[in-house]
Amino acid sequence: MTLYTPLRTVAASAVMTLVAWPAAAHDDAMQIVASFSILGDMVEEVVGDLATVTTIVGPDADAHVYQPSVADARAVAEADVIFVNGLGFETWSDTLIAESGTEATIHVATDGIMPIEVDGEIDPHAWNSLPNGVLYVRNIADAVAEAMPDHADEIAANAEAYIAELEALDAETRAQLSELPDDRRTVVTAHDAFGYLADAYGLNFLAPVGIDTEAEPSAQDLAVLIEQLQAEGAAALFVENITSPALVEQISDETGIEIGGRLFSDALSERGGPATSYLAMFQHNLGALLDALGSDVDG
Repeated sequence: MTLYTPLRTVAASAVMTLVAWPAAAHDDAMQIVASFSILGDMVEEVVGDLATVTTIVGPDADAHVYQPSVADARAVAEADVIFVNGLGFETWSDTLIAESGTEATIHVATDGIMPIEVDGEIDPHAWNSLPNGVLYVRNIADAVAEAMPDHADEIAANAEAYIAELEALDAETRAQLSELPDDRRTVVTAHDAFGYLADAYGLNFLAPVGIDTEAEPSAQDLAVLIEQLQAEGAAALFVENITSPALVEQISDETGIEIGGRLFSDALSERGGPATSYLAMFQHNLGALLDALGSDVDG
């Protein structure tokens, strides 16, 4: 299995520090590690109270540029099962996993998902389509049931109940977004995280930065995008919870297009926020899109 990840010195350093520590007592519950908050929430929905789930990259944090800590290395070393997104999303995971000495089984949650490309690069943000979210859940359920065969029936029941909620929200999303006119379907965000959502629901997303938040747009690319928006327009601009709003604010200033709010792209919100689960995240994003894109439909 390939996780498409280059080496990271920080991850190796964290694991080297871990090696010097004495091993802690292992919790009797199965230990599952998920690479980032959205995936961790999916795993928790499937396993319920059957396992302890630890998430590496937490809410409102950017997994593209994350640097693992000693605590992360320790969690991976003690894990029984590890879930990663794959598709090149976690640029630190191969080193962290390989150097930890973990005996955990490693599972890629995007197995079976048809990837899309942005500017010749694989887009890893596959969870931003609810049908893909269903595939994530099925992959998680299969892996956890294999690890805990005595609880396979309970895991399957949890997964099917969760999938029913995802499918109901998918149907609602399609119904509501289908009513938007063609000239209210273009959205600008800070980075290219919503290609799967665009494909699934007939929207058009533009961004000054590609799929990786670590990239910086050139002045020429930004100027081209601004000229395009001045000529063709867009229904709304959105900031994201994991990126600086500066670029989007600049685009708004130069085009006169209003910022329609904040979308959650790569991470859930902190407790008390509007996107503390995968379902809540999608519901929030749908509401924000409808508020902005549909605002002039009757005007």
